[in-house]
Amino acid sequence: MTVPNLARLLLRSARAHPRLPAVALGGRVLHDYAGLASRVERLAGALVRRLGLAPGGRVALVMKNSPAYVELLFACWHAGLAAVPINAKLHPKELAFIFEDTGARVCFASADLSEGVAAAGADLAFLIDPDTAQYAGLLAADPLPVAECSERDIAWLFYTSGTTGRPKGVMLTHRNLLAMTLNYFSDVDRIAAGDAIVHAAPMSHGSGLYLLPHVAAGACSVIPDSGGFDAAEALELMGAFRGATMFAAPTMVKRLAAQAERCGAPEGLKTIVYGGGPMYVEDLRRAMAVFGCRLAQIYGQGESPMTISALSKALHADTGHPRHEARLASVGLPVTGVEVRIAGDRDQALAEGEVGEVLVRGDSVMAGYLNDPEASAETLRGGWLHTGDLGSLDEEGFLTLKDRSKDVIISGGSNIYPREVEEVLLAHPGVLEAAVIGARDPEWGESVMAFVVTRAGAQVTEADLDALCLARIARFKRPKRYRFLAQLPKNETGKVLKTELRKRL
Repeated sequence: MTVPNLARLLLRSARAHPRLPAVALGGRVLHDYAGLASRVERLAGALVRRLGLAPGGRVALVMKNSPAYVELLFACWHAGLAAVPINAKLHPKELAFIFEDTGARVCFASADLSEGVAAAGADLAFLIDPDTAQYAGLLAADPLPVAECSERDIAWLFYTSGTTGRPKGVMLTHRNLLAMTLNYFSDVDRIAAGDAIVHAAPMSHGSGLYLLPHVAAGACSVIPDSGGFDAAEALELMGAFRGATMFAAPTMVKRLAAQAERCGAPEGLKTIVYGGGPMYVEDLRRAMAVFGCRLAQIYGQGESPMTISALSKALHADTGHPRHEARLASVGLPVTGVEVRIAGDRDQALAEGEVGEVLVRGDSVMAGYLNDPEASAETLRGGWLHTGDLGSLDEEGFLTLKDRSKDVIISGGSNIYPREVEEVLLAHPGVLEAAVIGARDPEWGESVMAFVVTRAGAQVTEADLDALCLARIARFKRPKRYRFLAQLPKNETGKVLKTELRKRL
């Protein structure tokens, strides 16, 4: 089946709204829609004719948020290539795995991240800094006609943190991301031509995905001068542009609310869409007191990007409903066209109110994991995405998450899998056992807490373990706290009882 290439969303807006602002850096508009489309067509031509990429080729992006991020994503799709946006915080060893797994020969990297890419030792044909004359030269290439796409063509390879230390490449097709785009309009928020989105959250993740509905509607992508998140800067930008939206992790919402309490909510703010981690009701109420009815929640994961359920602004505002607080504690209703069911340990459907694994089915669900057919078959068995999250559905269809069966820790909107950290700690010769859990953190939502049992006679310090983690994994994944124990609590089969460890906190 032929499906529309995502790049056609940009071409459509360029024809309908050629003079509307498309990309801004800080408060300065850099390109209108006609200009952005022209740059993308030429950049796509350079990717194919100068850099030698064939249809389906992979382009790695190890970059901070920048105007070039917008251009490169759409240029990849325009040329029929797969974009591989990579978490800029990853360790060179983690980068090396992704380069090898994807076979990427071309990487665009911000200047301050190029050293980490080089340290990965990848077999790259081209490593290009978007702020150099080399990149500017690519924009002088002849324009390329937009490629045709099938429903199986990969648009975005999204790498999850690996539960066994090996990340998985989620294959997101043009069909998947088109479904996500349409779900934004039907279930999350409306976007008018001339509105804006402030990309203060990483464009390698949710903010980059939300580029699609905003481009489709003719909205402006605003990149902070800092290239990242600063609460004061983000609020200032939301005040400078009409109809401004921002995607934010719950920890970012807390910081925005605290800043807005001091300086006021910007008039231009239309919507803050939050997700990517647990939002505690007390924190949500504080944000609503500052921003009013401008918050919407989404629940998704890399395997069904930003698209499982949503709690709209209207539902946030419905304070007179008798179950309003329970709704605020939920992740909303399944989005249009996506089925959600709660299943038991044999995948059997459970009744309303019962807790089980959240299963998902719909056009937004990934095609599978790259180069991992066994994991794909297991995760997608029976035609349902097995999320690994535990939850329940109430009589009105609202989904409430109870726990994460995979024990993923979500710190500042980034996923951290305990076993990945545990394996690094166990590499220390003085460590006998290690167990990692998430501890509630007032700033980051959760932080990494490690319980460690040392070998008899071994002298192991927190500094030793910190150094080991910094040498093996990304800085944000290392434990923030350690506790040394004589033994870990276990059940009769020898499984570590992490519920008991949580109680000790």
